[in-house]
Amino acid sequence: MLLALMFLTTFDHIEGHGATSWKGYDWHHMDRLYQRGYISDPKTKAKTVRLSKEAVKLSKDFFEKYLEGSL
Repeated sequence: MLLALMFLTTFDHIEGHGATSWKGYDWHHMDRLYQRGYISDPKTKAKTVRLSKEAVKLSKDFFEKYLEGSL
């Protein structure tokens, strides 16, 4: 579900290279996404993380499936 929420804050889409998202989410869940290769290391001073191509697609799919109708 975190990937679905990240869809709302993604920006800087670069064709074939993923996107950027703010990292103001629970650290435990951010670490799990990092371990699975969906995002760059959240333990940096940057306020954003990079989403992989796969994570961008999943975040959009999850958003559309679970959240879009509730907004």
